[in-house]
Amino acid sequence: MIYLTNTLSGKKEEFKPIKAGAVGMYSCGPTVYDFAHLGNLRAYVFTDILRRIFEYNGYDVNQVVNITDVGHLVTDGDEGEDKMTKALIREGKPLNIESMTEVATFYFAKFREDLASLNIEMPKTFPRATEHIPEIIELIKKLDQKGFVYKTSDGLYFNTSKFPAYGKLGNINLEGLKEGARVTANTEKKNPIDFAVWKFNPLLGWDTPWGKGFPGWHIECSAMSVKYLGQPFDVHTGGIDHIPVHHNNEIAQSESAEGVPLANYWIHNAHLNMNGGKMAKSAGNFLTLKSLEEKGISPLAYKFWLLGARYSTQINFVNVIIDSLQKGFGNFLSAIKRIYAETNNSEGTKISEGNINEKYKKEFTNFVNDDLDTPRALALTWNLLRDEGVSSSDKIATILDFDRVFGLDIKNSLKEDFILIPENIKRLAGERNTARIAKDWKKSDKLRAEIEKNGFSVIDTNEGYSLVPLGANPSPLKK
Repeated sequence: MIYLTNTLSGKKEEFKPIKAGAVGMYSCGPTVYDFAHLGNLRAYVFTDILRRIFEYNGYDVNQVVNITDVGHLVTDGDEGEDKMTKALIREGKPLNIESMTEVATFYFAKFREDLASLNIEMPKTFPRATEHIPEIIELIKKLDQKGFVYKTSDGLYFNTSKFPAYGKLGNINLEGLKEGARVTANTEKKNPIDFAVWKFNPLLGWDTPWGKGFPGWHIECSAMSVKYLGQPFDVHTGGIDHIPVHHNNEIAQSESAEGVPLANYWIHNAHLNMNGGKMAKSAGNFLTLKSLEEKGISPLAYKFWLLGARYSTQINFVNVIIDSLQKGFGNFLSAIKRIYAETNNSEGTKISEGNINEKYKKEFTNFVNDDLDTPRALALTWNLLRDEGVSSSDKIATILDFDRVFGLDIKNSLKEDFILIPENIKRLAGERNTARIAKDWKKSDKLRAEIEKNGFSVIDTNEGYSLVPLGANPSPLKK
């Protein structure tokens, strides 16, 4: 059984799918007006682990991640300019849909590259808002016919007073939201927290019965999620910053239109802070995956670091962490590679000959199924590596099974660095170990130098020694 903390109830609940053996999962995707930063990417590492856990438990997952390429204003409260428009101005491009599509396509491609670098499974569908305008308009028509929207001089707005359950996700304090949501009040709104489903713009957008313009950010997710997953669907994910406004708005308009829940489980990841403050482009307080790679840090080292904390725990990324990222992941991979080298050389077996250790698998499954407890799952993996009662080949087979959830691409890392150790090197290492036991340090050092001259490093352990290729990169940046 899988247990998830559902923001809708505020409780940890047993996951029960709508359709046996299948999961419909919608994840709020990026607004593709700039490069994604590490804080943005934490959300997709989280959804990747969640999807992998479902698959690990035998579910067929239909994951949808939307791409916002119009309609997301610089604040969640429908104020300021469209973020895509901001990108066009920044890059000196004309203000039209064609240029907007060009910019969005560029940053969408970069986003996909980031996902690939993090070994994140690609969703089944990446719907773009601009390619779903007919569906969005039809949803607005339905809301209009039911009396949930009204027209102002700058757009069409959803009347939140007609949806009594507004704010139920996260049990939001509406009075606090009203006080903090607006800097400049829109006097045409019937309620301060009413939100735009369509914004008028005579120069940029699409023609509708209400006027030319573009959709609101919130209505896009409602229309696209339902098109690909139906209503209700199983799981909706996003960052905790989406709860007060964006996700409550989705719920209000979708449930008003169809009269049934939008999603049964709402799961949210916590923020990644940087030097004490929320990592954000608007504040200039962020790092990209590329900036880590330029420092010689593998994207998978960042993913490994994230797995050391629960998805629901706020974590702080400070400059000193950068220096330890690669070391931590490198130590993890090196420990696995030493066992892999022993397996293929001392035991004379191949990786496929190992068996998954059922005791460890059961414990691992219990951890990851308990609201994605990856910290305990990683600790268990270290215990497995140290367990002398489990053969090397079984350790490797079990760890590769665990990596179906971790997504650290361990199998390919092993293939890249593994080199069959020649018999003469094994012989020299055996002689050196005998000299070391006899405390003949001079001979031991001479034999070590001879081994290294031939391209290998000997690593002394409590159990004896291991041989690995000299200078092997424990976390290759390129594949």
